[in-house]
Amino acid sequence: MTQLRLSLIDSDEDYLASFAVMRELRPHLPDVATFTAQARRQAAQGYRLLAAWQDGQVKALAGYRLQENLLYGRFLYVDDLVAAADARRHGLGARLIDALREEARKQDCKHFVLDTALGNSLGQRFYFRQGLLATGMHFRQPL
Repeated sequence: MTQLRLSLIDSDEDYLASFAVMRELRPHLPDVATFTAQARRQAAQGYRLLAAWQDGQVKALAGYRLQENLLYGRFLYVDDLVAAADARRHGLGARLIDALREEARKQDCKHFVLDTALGNSLGQRFYFRQGLLATGMHFRQPL
């Protein structure tokens, strides 16, 4: 495996390079323009997108934001975590989680939080291996 580089996505070229990987997690995104516009709107609310690059290609992504609430205090929330199908089982997800944990510590966060679907058993096993514990259920209602 070649050298891995982690960097924040911020240019139009970076969004283009990361779209196919994000679409593996979020297949409802119709095109790169919609993805870029949505990510930029979220960035105005604190969203950041960290990419794992190998050989000039994005192979994994982690979208996150710093938040604060009465339950957790200051925390880092992971919105999106995905590795390209051809890059799974190479430790990229673990590398991104390690980088986000370090960012959370630097930002004086007290917790590291993410949600996953109830049916995502592979993801749940991965999160348990990363030391994350399930502490509740996430409820939602389409409006």
